[in-house]
Amino acid sequence: MSAALSVPPRPRGRGRVWIAVAIVAAITVITCLPGIGVGLDIAPIIANWRNGATKIIELLTPDWSFFPRTVAPMVETLQMAVLGTVVGAAVSLPLSFWAARPTNPHPVVRGVVRTALNVIRAVPELVYAAVLVAMVGVGALPGIIALAIFNVGIIVKLVSESIDATDAGAIEAGRAAGGTQAQINRAIALPDAWPAFVSQTLYVFELNVRASTVLGLVGAGGIGLLIDAVRTFYRYDQLSLIILEVLIVVVVIDLVSDAIRRRLV
Repeated sequence: MSAALSVPPRPRGRGRVWIAVAIVAAITVITCLPGIGVGLDIAPIIANWRNGATKIIELLTPDWSFFPRTVAPMVETLQMAVLGTVVGAAVSLPLSFWAARPTNPHPVVRGVVRTALNVIRAVPELVYAAVLVAMVGVGALPGIIALAIFNVGIIVKLVSESIDATDAGAIEAGRAAGGTQAQINRAIALPDAWPAFVSQTLYVFELNVRASTVLGLVGAGGIGLLIDAVRTFYRYDQLSLIILEVLIVVVVIDLVSDAIRRRLV
């Protein structure tokens, strides 16, 4: 006699999912309420949609005659991104070993490095640029320094986490053989961490190209200065051309970076 067929029990925990969804929805609604939230109001959008439509039409019709004036600022933006990446990567490589547990067995030093990096990452690069512009003046230099500082926080975090996730057996074998920590890091940890380091450096270079266009809004050089100028005169057709150039440059850099990453894997 065959066993009677039975319907499998309903999986538990589905009620918790709906409770979580309800909580998120309630928090979202409360956040939009006036007085206790941000006071989200779509009335200005409805009232000014014609003005917005006009700006969108201007953005869809780039002023191609403006292109020659954008070449030099765009080149400066790329130079800022390259220099900021190189300086940030050079500083980040040794710090990555100091922030990782397998390559730095001293908890106090490791904790100090990680805390300092958390502070660096907590401050946006735009704030660094604004402060540096006030210190050293308008130009590309404050932008380069701001990018380098912010890159250190990102690269060290990602590379040190990659080192923490690797098998520490080879490092332990190096210690057992009598090698110093510096020798172990150079001979064992560095070859293993190098692909991750190069990959994250390429990643922050992509970020730097995007960030450089914004840093110019506070006077830190690059094409951001030109964006601020055309925005001041409401030349959205010229702004559209600049946005298109930045998009093309970022896409090309992304394709090249992806090809390099595939060779490293």
